This record gives sequence, C-alpha cells and structure tokens, in this order.
Amino acid sequence: MMEMRKPIAVSEAIQRVIDRVQPLGSEKIALAEAYGRILAEPIIAKHDVPPFDKSPYDGFAIRSEDSLGASGENRIAFTVIDHIGAGQLAKRSLAKSEAIRIMTGAPIPDNADAVVMLEQTVETETGFTLRKPFIANENISAQGEDAKKGEELIQSGTFIHPGTIALLATFGYAEVIVAKKPIVGILSTGTELLDVQEELVPGKIRNSNGPMIAAQLARMGLDSKSYGMLADDLDACTATVKQALRETDVLITTGGVSVGDFDYLPAIYERLGADVLFNKVAMRPGSVTTVALADKQFLFGLSGNPSACFTGFELFARPVLLKMMESEKVYLPYAKAVLGEDFKKANPFTRFIRAIYESTPAGATVRPAGFNKSGAVSSIARGNAIIVLPGGTRGYETGTEVDVLLLCMEEGDATWVL
Repeated sequence: MMEMRKPIAVSEAIQRVIDRVQPLGSEKIALAEAYGRILAEPIIAKHDVPPFDKSPYDGFAIRSEDSLGASGENRIAFTVIDHIGAGQLAKRSLAKSEAIRIMTGAPIPDNADAVVMLEQTVETETGFTLRKPFIANENISAQGEDAKKGEELIQSGTFIHPGTIALLATFGYAEVIVAKKPIVGILSTGTELLDVQEELVPGKIRNSNGPMIAAQLARMGLDSKSYGMLADDLDACTATVKQALRETDVLITTGGVSVGDFDYLPAIYERLGADVLFNKVAMRPGSVTTVALADKQFLFGLSGNPSACFTGFELFARPVLLKMMESEKVYLPYAKAVLGEDFKKANPFTRFIRAIYESTPAGATVRPAGFNKSGAVSSIARGNAIIVLPGGTRGYETGTEVDVLLLCMEEGDATWVL
C-alpha cells in the first residue's frame, strides 16, 4: 500500500530540525585560517584602540590656546620645531607658539591638544600661519574612542569576515577559537544516473545533484565526502548509508524519497530505526523532502529533481549545518522586492521560485530566472535569489511586492520570518 504522507508547513519543518541540532564543539586555529569560520568565543578588547591619542591627518600639532584670536585679518604664526611620522615620538614638548609637523597615525606630542590640517595653513620660512582658532581636542583621535580595554566587541557565534580578521589582528589574536566544522557526506541515488564524464544513453541523465550539493557546501566553507552514485538497490543503499554514518556527522542523499516502487530511503530509515522528523512539506518544489535522525546524526533526504534538491538544501540543511557550528544567523537573508514580471501559476503550497534579484536606485526588483519546474537546472544557474509565494494564492502580477530569500551572501539572518 502506498504510504500516505501529511504535509507540514515550511516554518514548522525548519523548527523541527533546528530544535534537534547538537553543537559540535570548538577548536583553536591560526588567524590566517579563520576567514569563513564561526567564532566560538567573543572578541574582547585587550587594550584601548587607539592605544594613544593620535593624529587623523597630516598637519601640525599645536597648543589650541596659542591659536586664540586667529582670523583672516589676524593670522597667527607658529614655529615648527620637529617632525614625526607614524610610529615615532616627539623629541620634546611644545612651548608657546610652537608646532610639530605630524603625519597621520602619529602620537600627539606632550602639551599639544589640537591638529591643524596642512591645507589650513600658509607656509613661512620658519613654520606657518593660520587664520582660525582651534579648540582643545580638535582633529585628534582620542585614546579608546574606537574600543575600550575589556569591551566585548564581537559575540561568539559570529561569522568571521575580513573585518573580523582585522579586529582579531588588532588585538593580537594569533590563534582563534572557532566552532568545529561538520563532516558532510553526499550520496546520489537512482539507476538513471550517469557520472559527469559519461556519454548520455537513452533513459539516463548525468548526476548534477551531487556536484551541486558539494558546491553549496563549499560556498559555506564546508568540505564534503562523496559516496558516489548508487542504483536503486535497497541492500546496497542501506550498506552505503550505514558506512557514511560511521564516517560523517551529516549525510545528504538525493533521490529515493518519494513513494514510488524504487524509492528506498524511507525503508532505509526504518531499517536504521531513525526518527523521521518529517517526510512531506507544504512547498513546491521539494514537497517530498525528508529529514531523519539516526541517533544524533542528521539524514537529509532531498529530492532527485535538481531545483527541489537545491531548495531543500538551502531551507533545511544549511541552517542545521550553521547551527551545528553555533552560528547566530543560520537562515537565508530576507528582503522585499517588486515582481518584475507576471507569475500566474497558482500556489496550493508555498512556492519557492529561483529568481534574479536586482537592487536599483528606484528600488529592488525580482523576476523568475526562467524555466521553473522542479526538474529545472538552467534557472538554478541564472538565479541569485528565491521568490517565496505563500500557499493558497492564484498567482501574482508585475509590480506586486513579494518576499525574497537572497543567495550567495556571507552571512544570513537570525530569525525565520516567513
């Protein structure tokens, strides 16, 4: 008898998987290897930044009191007594009407409390004149104005991007504690599959899902372990899944999750005694997406149709993998955009449409990326976003504001809003 599956809402399916995630722990790595990882400790300021009062400009350090009364009709003269660059210290402090030539980043000399920018002066034989008064601390970057010693600057669970690297380097983090990466296995199932280098023969297709999932993982900074392709054979598939579970933290399979005569993943989950979190989602494409737990290991049963497989990974596998690394922002970034062309297809379930998102001076627009059936490949290649159309609607017209999930972003959102 064919199994009857009850679909659940996308938001409920996401919550079910997120609720079961177990963190993987942490490890210490060199700063040079930290880009793209998730912080497993907060970044604490080890000293003030800047660590001393410094000049933000090339110019002259002066005592502000010596500039009082300066104007266009009453230019005040200063004598330059020294010259310091970044990393150098002044040889002496200032006396009345004296100045020190100072470069950007250099420490403010003793007694000085203002910096005159070079373009505000007129050069003389012994120094310069200026035509305006300066107040105390004018044009000075004060010690600690960027960060105070002991201040928590970045929280644990944050994605390490180039700016984070700069901050870590500033405070001498030669090594960083980051979340461990999950080991992810990929197994493609289906008698119809050929390897990428094989010639097409009648009834066969090349395996695009395996390489695609590997690339989606790589975009997250994760390596993958391929378990190749398997024909529709229950015993062989079960043996490979068991091997993969011994060697990985997460296994992603493509194909074999429908209810056809040769779709064996549900039977494999039963043999493993796995806890099936859901086996049907109220979404198009990818309604047969299935997620199970064998002990504490996730098994993602994604559709064999490329677009459905792609969407299932982004909606369910991606946030789980990020949560395993204790990321605080596990969901795809959300945006609103105006639909650039009609989409007349009715949506009995929530529909996820591969799309092209553009941000323009007039506002953001989005349009389907082309052919959008679940087996489509071309629209995945063209798209940089996913349009989300709620279930129970009868299509949308050009100019309608719609929900969009953005792809290819370094960091996502902390909450699921749809």
